[in-house]
Amino acid sequence: MSNKGSNEHFWENFHGPNMGYLEEQYELYTESPDNVEDSLREIFDEHGAPDWMSAAAANGEAGGQASEQDIVKATSAYKLVEAIRRHGHLEAKIYAVGGDERKSELLDPKTYGLTEKDLESIPAKVVWPESPVKLQNALQVVRTLKERYAGTISFEYDHVNNDEERKWLQNQIDTGAFQVSLSNEEQKQLLRRLADVEGFENFLAKTFVAQKRFSIEGLDIMVPMLDHIIQASCSDEMEHIMMGMAHRGRLNVLAHVLGKPYDKIFSEFHHSPDKELVPSEGSMGINYGWTGDVKYHFGARREIGEGDQPCTRVTLAHNPSHLEYVNPVVEGFARAAQDDRTNAGYPEQHQDKAFGILIHGDAAFIGEGVVAETLNMSDLPGYRTGGTVHLIANNLVGFTTNRRHGRSTRYASDLAKGFEIPVVHVNADDPVACLSAMALAYEYRKKFHKDFLIDLVGYRRFGHNEMDEPRATQPHLYKEIDEHATAAGVYEERLKKEGVLEDGALEEMKNEVENNLRELYKNMKENETKDPDVDKLPEGLESSLEEIETAIEYDRLKALNEGMLKRPEGFNGFKKLEKILQRRTKMLEDGGKVDWATAEALAFASILEEGQPIRITGQDTERGTFAHRHMVLHDVETEETYCPLHGLEQAKASFAIHNSPLSEAGVIGFEYGYSVQAPETLVLWEAQFGDFANAGQVIFDQFVSAGRAKWGEKTNMVFLLPHGYEGQGPEHSSARLERFLQMGAENNWIVANVTSAAQYFHLLRRQAAISGKDEARPLVLMTPKSLLRNQRVADESAAFTEGKFKPILTQPGLSNDKDKVKKLLLGSGKIMVELQDAIEKAEGKNFDELDALRIEQIYPFPQDKLKEILKSYKNLKEIVWVQEEPQNMGSWYFVEGKLHDLLKRGQKHRYIGRPHRASPSVGEPNIHKTEQNRIINEALNMSKGGDSQ
Repeated sequence: MSNKGSNEHFWENFHGPNMGYLEEQYELYTESPDNVEDSLREIFDEHGAPDWMSAAAANGEAGGQASEQDIVKATSAYKLVEAIRRHGHLEAKIYAVGGDERKSELLDPKTYGLTEKDLESIPAKVVWPESPVKLQNALQVVRTLKERYAGTISFEYDHVNNDEERKWLQNQIDTGAFQVSLSNEEQKQLLRRLADVEGFENFLAKTFVAQKRFSIEGLDIMVPMLDHIIQASCSDEMEHIMMGMAHRGRLNVLAHVLGKPYDKIFSEFHHSPDKELVPSEGSMGINYGWTGDVKYHFGARREIGEGDQPCTRVTLAHNPSHLEYVNPVVEGFARAAQDDRTNAGYPEQHQDKAFGILIHGDAAFIGEGVVAETLNMSDLPGYRTGGTVHLIANNLVGFTTNRRHGRSTRYASDLAKGFEIPVVHVNADDPVACLSAMALAYEYRKKFHKDFLIDLVGYRRFGHNEMDEPRATQPHLYKEIDEHATAAGVYEERLKKEGVLEDGALEEMKNEVENNLRELYKNMKENETKDPDVDKLPEGLESSLEEIETAIEYDRLKALNEGMLKRPEGFNGFKKLEKILQRRTKMLEDGGKVDWATAEALAFASILEEGQPIRITGQDTERGTFAHRHMVLHDVETEETYCPLHGLEQAKASFAIHNSPLSEAGVIGFEYGYSVQAPETLVLWEAQFGDFANAGQVIFDQFVSAGRAKWGEKTNMVFLLPHGYEGQGPEHSSARLERFLQMGAENNWIVANVTSAAQYFHLLRRQAAISGKDEARPLVLMTPKSLLRNQRVADESAAFTEGKFKPILTQPGLSNDKDKVKKLLLGSGKIMVELQDAIEKAEGKNFDELDALRIEQIYPFPQDKLKEILKSYKNLKEIVWVQEEPQNMGSWYFVEGKLHDLLKRGQKHRYIGRPHRASPSVGEPNIHKTEQNRIINEALNMSKGGDSQ
């Protein structure tokens, strides 16, 4: 290689014996680069042959003789310089408090056999040819680079494998190009901002004594850092900034970044039993949902711009106490804001329309697995958002747990290195360094569309929630904190030394902040109130949704079906699969029946035809875990893919389908966030097996089931959870139906276990119809496995062209004379299909006294409908609930009380199913079969068969 101009200057630094040594080493290098040590190999890789060798070859002259000692020192100095870039963070002054003297042998010249005199003798250009400042020798280089890599800000980027990114980062740091430069006036404004942050916390502490606020103090600079990145985003006309954070500093961020009125925050603190403080006119109401939440869980939105033209909307997501679980939700927000879903095919993503900022806790970042799940999604096609800026609010302690007990790594940020995310560590007491770190993060995200992490190292001035006494568990640390000036105080001293600020300026700012807040608080009204109570449900949620029409005329269904069977010219599909799919052609014809997968495809196609976008993801969802869906086809020759719904001529909106990573909590959170941000979109998540949904239980508990009640967050997301007992063992049988039923209240979602392809079709179309409306609510659907290809689940075309979803279905094949019926079976899902099969095979058995109903929608339970149906059974003696799940699982304990309320005098109700179990199912297929036969035979009053007990 040749870099002629720079190389000539580089090689002129070597003289005498050094030249001969380099010639010898270069000859070895030309034979094989592995023949020379790493430092020499890097020099030869970059600069090629020494220029005098080329000249000597041209002139037929022998080169000079070099000193081996000189070249060893030069290469050792080069090693030291590279060590500073790689390991400068080990000596960096990143701890405002709690950091012991940090020295590393890797940064000590003695480790490389060098003295200061040796370094002074080596020209600067030997070790830093591209130095942005004029330096004379290697000692000056070492000192300059230590300032840049081991000051109050330090860097870890050697783990980034992309050469362009790594070189860009090194150039930014070497040149200092990323560093923020503030005028005297801007420095005073920054100090004023820190005074606002500190003053707000002080006022809350004095006014609302012993109330939790999770103070920002010790990490005060976080607010100006957010100001800086939001301002940069506005300049670039970014449409959305999506933020997520836990409790630490949240109230301050709400007040100063999101613009939440002070009086509203004060109102949320007031706990008077007979009076409440009322915010001034124009402030938002305290609760967003109807049950509300604690003040430090709420989010907010703010439009930021000039004049009447807001350019950027900043959204802080609502967040429960489950810390990092908001991360994937925010990523879902960002992806939804980036996607253009108006045209057929995959949505068109615009990564510069929105981006995410996630503020993590130091203990939680490395401790909570959902963080790793979220980071892993950062560059996956279905989930990438073009880079998230991560900020660790590092206060050195996790509640009361010290670092050495909370993580196995040196830094809280080390998890990010496994995902090749650049890391900056910065001292929270150096405001300008912190703003510079944020500037670097934003520019990196903007240029490379990848994640970036800032480890903001500060402290926590008080206990975890202001009611704890941290001196009991961290006495030495808190002795240091007690003696340490606040961030504003530290910055004030710096500005005074630089002659920017006069004595007393900060005190004047603090007094002004205090007086303004005191005056605002004093002028708030106190109103007499009645006993507090939760608000009413939104009117739309009280709807049963029965009025929604979901049927489609035959010609339209047929056209959609035919459209999905077309293939692009030259597409080489898998012949065996195409033969199976082509059978769908006749499913809508006379005598044909539509199976589950085709019903789903028709539902999707019709929704797209009506101009509504769809997004469906999950593990193996493109094909379907049970090889039933086949929504993404693979060309056997080219491996190119084709989605039949993308080629559908009638489609007027996007259809996104993605195989997800092997993640539940992260992916469910992402899809939930997407559905909230894009309410017009039908978002579906499918579990590989329904049992796996339990790995996302926090998302279900805190967001999906309760998000609307707590925060007013609407979603009509669909969860497809394969459920049914086929003898496949504990983790492949139950989707834990009982858990979803237990959480069912206030019409917060629909829980269904249907037995018909048409029922599935109508349910999907009904969910699409409530998108973005007040009636919106999630759908939790127990989907079939073995029934996917069972003709008893398939339906004729009339079931799609007429009617709608029915919460209760009549069981086929039983008595039509209801006056004879004495025993009524109730149940849902696969067991009811198996009962139908057993009835048809029971030759000579009289079932006149038996009837059965399928409860297709379990929550909200169709109590009134069932009550009306029961009136037609004049001689009914007992109602029997049949299920294949153990008695302490499934639906029994949810429906038992409801059935009891429906009983008339002389009637009874009872349970048939598996006994109480600790595990959802047995693991031995033969035992499973014995149990299943017993349940069916007992329900039909036939021989009980085997008894697994």
